[in-house]
Amino acid sequence: MRAALRGLDPRNAQRVAGHLVVAGTLVDDQPEEALAHARAARDRASRLAVVREAVGVAAYHAGDYAEAARELRAYRRMSGDQGYRAVLADCERALGRPEVALRLVREALAEQPDAEEAVELRLVEAGVRQDLGELPAARLVLEGALGGSSRPDSVDLTDPTVLRVASAYADLLEAVGEAEAAEQWRAAVAAHTPEDDVEFSEEGLPSADTAPDEEPPPTVSGSTPAAPADTVEDADDRDGIDAGAYDFDQDVEGEVAELLGETDADEGDAEH
Repeated sequence: MRAALRGLDPRNAQRVAGHLVVAGTLVDDQPEEALAHARAARDRASRLAVVREAVGVAAYHAGDYAEAARELRAYRRMSGDQGYRAVLADCERALGRPEVALRLVREALAEQPDAEEAVELRLVEAGVRQDLGELPAARLVLEGALGGSSRPDSVDLTDPTVLRVASAYADLLEAVGEAEAAEQWRAAVAAHTPEDDVEFSEEGLPSADTAPDEEPPPTVSGSTPAAPADTVEDADDRDGIDAGAYDFDQDVEGEVAELLGETDADEGDAEH
């Protein structure tokens, strides 16, 4: 990301970096605010692949699946990175195109992805099958991802990816009327889930429907002093962001400075 930002005018790079840092900071808890910042970065640097990636990820978390798919495809074209296949398939599912979602899953699995991505793809596939009312097929997909096991004591629930599949499997068992088995799986999942872990949606993917906090989000200012004639507040007004709500704090300011190569981590710590 630092290398990509070097191609921008220094002051523009600072503002783009600020928006990207805030987008990354807020994406889990306040996805709509994160998306607003990612879009502001895109307005200033639409030709940077990392910016399009940030918009796509933020849009996915905010539930804007059409924009997420567009931006992540743009990122893939610009960067050559073939990642985000499970996310793109899930976007197609959310947009009501299950056949496209299943095709994307099949194509990705045919390329023998790593274990973590394969699990993500299987979770999306199972979700699509459930959407289509194909519960037996969804069950086969999840049991296959669990190594063919149908008992919680025979899988490694200390593995976060297995834990996600187990959570989806418990929901599926509930859907097919096997309440007792579902409760056994849920109890096993709860026993291995960290207290601060995210909530999972029915297919085991992080839910994008979590309502943002009602308190105003934390905000950032540039990492270096802005020129008097062109303040951060003016820049935020042009970006369509409420400048009064975005008085950037020192932690984010330091991260922006580090991202731009203006200071190393030790210097940033000393300054703060």
